[in-house]
Amino acid sequence: MAEHHEELDEAPEPPTLDPETLARRRAALAHVRKFGDPVLRTEARQVVRFDAELRDEIARMGVLMHDAYGIGLAATQVGILHRVLVYRVESDSPVNALVNPVLEWSSKEEEWAEEGCLSLPAVHVDVERPVHVRVRAQDESGGAILVEASGLEARVIQHEMDHLDGVLILDRTPRDQRKEGMRALRAALEAAEDDAA
Repeated sequence: MAEHHEELDEAPEPPTLDPETLARRRAALAHVRKFGDPVLRTEARQVVRFDAELRDEIARMGVLMHDAYGIGLAATQVGILHRVLVYRVESDSPVNALVNPVLEWSSKEEEWAEEGCLSLPAVHVDVERPVHVRVRAQDESGGAILVEASGLEARVIQHEMDHLDGVLILDRTPRDQRKEGMRALRAALEAAEDDAA
């Protein structure tokens, strides 16, 4: 039923991470809000001030996403209620930032693919999304941006835009997978608590 793509917020953890990189990834993940945090269910507010503080926020989000081995990150995932997201589909590409993104158009053609999320450890569920999208947004200085995206890029943008509306992948997956995902999530969160104790 599902085509399996690279996971979303979360890129798979490479099996041969050196200790320094692994420590950096764990430190980055510690800054990402996890399931149960009310900010993940809160609708983010429009950004009205395009200043140095916003540019710093975007830069920090880009570094955090990189260190966590993610390919997308929404401001709400780091506890900031701004309509801001960053993403990078190719590891050698620059980080893209979309401020106040609005979905202008999406294709009737949809596809299922597996998605993961930095805020939902160990959860991998199938989500159906439009294959092509057009999104109007602003850059970090307030300039207008129009993004036409397909495939994985379109999926990542939609996933991160969902975060800005308080929507998680568990809300978009079939019921059986939601139950399975919740079991995996509870086990992962309990294991993390045991590690911290």
